[in-house]
Amino acid sequence: MWCFNMKNNSDYYHSFKNLQENGLSFEQVFERIVTFMTSNPKANYRLMVGTDSQVHKSQTVFITGIVIQNEGNGVWACIRKYIVPRKMTQLHERISLELSLTEEIVSMFTEERKNQLIAIVLPYLYEGATFTMEGHIDIGAGKRNKTREFVTEMVTRMESMGVEPKIKPDAFVASSYANRYTK
Repeated sequence: MWCFNMKNNSDYYHSFKNLQENGLSFEQVFERIVTFMTSNPKANYRLMVGTDSQVHKSQTVFITGIVIQNEGNGVWACIRKYIVPRKMTQLHERISLELSLTEEIVSMFTEERKNQLIAIVLPYLYEGATFTMEGHIDIGAGKRNKTREFVTEMVTRMESMGVEPKIKPDAFVASSYANRYTK
């Protein structure tokens, strides 16, 4: 279990943002997702959550991305930043915290909230509408990938939450979207 020091992250719970908005609460993020999906309930939706990190001189920056994708027809996305005020040089520690931050967001999508999202597409299932939820983990199974030894552990953690795990190269929310904001 991770013990977070919120002193340096005081606005952590109300600090979701994207290019259009800052300081969004999770409730507001959820409302944006509902609005996005309601605009075209007959679509194929993927709700994806993933975290990436970057070690800097005196801190390690973690960015968690939430992306709702209407496959082939756009996305709505936001990020949340978490800062650890030290260099985290141990790879397993950093990967594990990345996944813990992803798990935290995934857990905010309670059964009630997931059912609310499913209810949007449910009347249109026979017309091809879909909804899936994925946890994007910034690790890879390739022989040259330093994170390959953690794949089983991290994938199992995500599966235990009832979310489809994705690793590189399919974990683009963590490895591409969130990564862009860790620099």
